[in-house]
Amino acid sequence: MSKKYAVLVVDMLNDFVTGALKCDRGLAIVPKTAELLKGCREKGIPVIFCNDAHIKGIDHELKLWGDHAIAGTPGAEVIPELGLCDKDYVVPKRRYSGFFHTDLDLLLKELGVNTVIVTGLHAHMCVRHTSADAYQLGYDIVVPKDATDSFTEEDYVYGIKYLKDTYGAEITDVDTLLATL
Repeated sequence: MSKKYAVLVVDMLNDFVTGALKCDRGLAIVPKTAELLKGCREKGIPVIFCNDAHIKGIDHELKLWGDHAIAGTPGAEVIPELGLCDKDYVVPKRRYSGFFHTDLDLLLKELGVNTVIVTGLHAHMCVRHTSADAYQLGYDIVVPKDATDSFTEEDYVYGIKYLKDTYGAEITDVDTLLATL
């Protein structure tokens, strides 16, 4: 069976890159992530943003992390450097995984996707949980290591190793991936 790809961009939002849960390491992956998205769009590969969109005062996750990415606020918007465009898809999420109680699986199935390229923040949390559900639902997983990161190097290394060892994720980089798509 040939591979049919989609890119899942996890939580590359104002609040994660420059706002309430600012991650300087997240800012560092913006150029390679933008390059990946541009290349995939040119090849007709769907780009899907899996974005935290929390309900203030309600969502369980806010108890642990405080207010961030509240739906309808600038903090919950995709960073402008990634150029969200009309052909892209946005799947709001209220938990770590882009699949949990969202229509992401339905969207991927309707697009005929069998392989997800998972990018964004954080390799050991939201990227990990999104990948876990992708694996459980039967998707192959590719992770460009220069288009994902975590708060710390330790968390990043742990996250990438976990994705590879537990879900058989193909760990690559943006340049290699774009050359093979």
